[in-house]
Amino acid sequence: MIRLAFTIIAGVLLGGVVHLVSVLALPRIATQDAYSRLTSMTKENAVTALPLAEPSNAPMPFMDPAFAVAICRYDLKDGPLKLTVPVSQAYTSVSFYTRNEVAYYAINDRSAGRKVIELDLMTEEQHSALPEDEEVTAADRLIIDSPTTTGLIVLKALAPEPGLMPQAQASLAASKCTVETEPPPAKQPEPPPAPTPAPKGKR
Repeated sequence: MIRLAFTIIAGVLLGGVVHLVSVLALPRIATQDAYSRLTSMTKENAVTALPLAEPSNAPMPFMDPAFAVAICRYDLKDGPLKLTVPVSQAYTSVSFYTRNEVAYYAINDRSAGRKVIELDLMTEEQHSALPEDEEVTAADRLIIDSPTTTGLIVLKALAPEPGLMPQAQASLAASKCTVETEPPPAKQPEPPPAPTPAPKGKR
């Protein structure tokens, strides 16, 4: 009986210590996420190229040295975002993450089927506010809804050989990630039909 009570007390104490350590460490862990780490080295609503991955120094975990990588750290509070990414010769991909590193969309040059990946990123509220004449098909204009106002867009271009890395980096350097400050044009009302002329009387 005494041994059981001792075990229970020891378990409670151990759980309290683990809980206390977790609470104290949480602020530091929370500031080490990808968004926070990239804030100091990237510009908001602009494409920033990351240095090539090295074993001892990588801006993000699990970076492949065969890929050139660029980041667009976005904030949609001022309006939707226009993203254009020229595809490289080998392979180009674009991935979207929320502020909390939850992936919610991805596209590559194969699925885009074009020489330039071009799309609009906006919140659901901004999408709903588009005029009716702006609601076009995905084949003409790709619109992505972001579940959060802030987040990350990760651009990758493959260099199959080390000598092709400058070409992969150049394709990402030509990418653009800008806020559309001007609102979409409002739908113009159709002009009223012209009045029918009155028939002429017989003479």
